[in-house]
Amino acid sequence: MPVNSPEPVLLDAAERIACQKAIRCGSKSFHAASLLLPQRVRLPARALYAFCRSTDDLVDAGTSATRATETLKSRLDAIYRGAPQDHMCDRAFASVVTAHRIPRHLPDALIEGFAWDEDGRVYRTLDELCAYAARVASTVGLMMTLIMGVRDRDVLARAADLGIAMQLTNIARDVGEDARNGRIYLPRDWLAEEGVSAESLIRDPRPSPAVARVVQRLLAAADTHYARAGAGISGLPLDCRPAIRSAGLIYRDIGRAIAENGHDSVTRRAVTSRAAKVRLLLLAAATPFPSATALTLPPHDSVRQLVEACSAPDAAPAPRGFDEKLGRVLDLLATTERRERALMASARGRG
Repeated sequence: MPVNSPEPVLLDAAERIACQKAIRCGSKSFHAASLLLPQRVRLPARALYAFCRSTDDLVDAGTSATRATETLKSRLDAIYRGAPQDHMCDRAFASVVTAHRIPRHLPDALIEGFAWDEDGRVYRTLDELCAYAARVASTVGLMMTLIMGVRDRDVLARAADLGIAMQLTNIARDVGEDARNGRIYLPRDWLAEEGVSAESLIRDPRPSPAVARVVQRLLAAADTHYARAGAGISGLPLDCRPAIRSAGLIYRDIGRAIAENGHDSVTRRAVTSRAAKVRLLLLAAATPFPSATALTLPPHDSVRQLVEACSAPDAAPAPRGFDEKLGRVLDLLATTERRERALMASARGRG
């Protein structure tokens, strides 16, 4: 895949430490996966996470008379003017924006998703919920892909799928926590089919077979997007694949843990153990050549405009480094090997 060679992100020591602390404290899963990223990607990825974490925390706090998203828009204006406000994460993200040419519409869409939270928006269908996931999660996946130097439309579409899958997993895991905070993200039409009232679930959060079936259904939808996302790994630089693959595997494992809990996400919070994370990290490192059969599927409707706006295949130069060239050669060898195995299996079947 064509890979850009951006300018390096330059952060001072304090900014580096702050970004590392943000991801280590904010998400053990993302921190574990980030350890597998090459240094040229790890630093801007952590800067991106620190900015997104700070924006999410500001919206969750909701202590100011001014809407948090209005404050965020002002901060974003300053970042894109090249004069970030005096926030360490803003200065770090401004460096990422410049070095990796992050288009403004991506963080704008992220903030729009946070505005939906402020408005208490209700999601009646899975498609509406995916539109929310596209804003608060797919945008981050798209920015990560640009940081890795890839602007291929098909790869970006699969990155967006991974964002949707992870957000649906989050929602499936946090049903009880969200309800106690006065929010229900589960599709209202699915709840209605099960005879569950979202308002009653907020008033009295308790597990039930009906809610469990909705959670199970949401995890099945997430699995569809995880499967689509896997094909995009083959379009990333070879040294970035283990980290992104491990992030998907670790998050998908949360769904397994939810199932083990009987799909009770009201009174129990599913986690992936440290041992399981290590196992999945090793699996990701050992299998950098996932199938690319779904790579050319069109983007999901909820992310189509985001993908189209930030994909610029004509502007991406041909691979320059040895790593990218080696990755393409190894991809071809892996594809050839899979085809040979399929032909041998077919021949044995005819015999």
